[in-house]
Amino acid sequence: MFGLGMPEILLILAIALIVIGPQKLPELAKTLGRALGEFKRSAQDLKRAIDIESTVNEPVPPPSKKVKDIIKETNAKNSAEGKDENQETESDTKASPEAVSPDSKDETTPKA
Repeated sequence: MFGLGMPEILLILAIALIVIGPQKLPELAKTLGRALGEFKRSAQDLKRAIDIESTVNEPVPPPSKKVKDIIKETNAKNSAEGKDENQETESDTKASPEAVSPDSKDETTPKA
């Protein structure tokens, strides 16, 4: 723990017993233990957050060959369907429009 051996810890405890006194030493030990436990929990939470953040920032691997083949096939199919639809629309627009006289009444106009 913190690079301290047993003799160093015993020396620190003996000095604390002399300075603080035997009545307040147990209360101080409880407070110190709680603070140390809270510090350890905070350090673990920080480590978990850093680990999660580092996994989120990993680069996304490139798509596999199978995925690329599916994309190419879908694009080719959509392109062919689009050409067919364009040809149908083009032939519809070449037909002559119906003539409508300006005096004709439109059935969609509201009657008042």
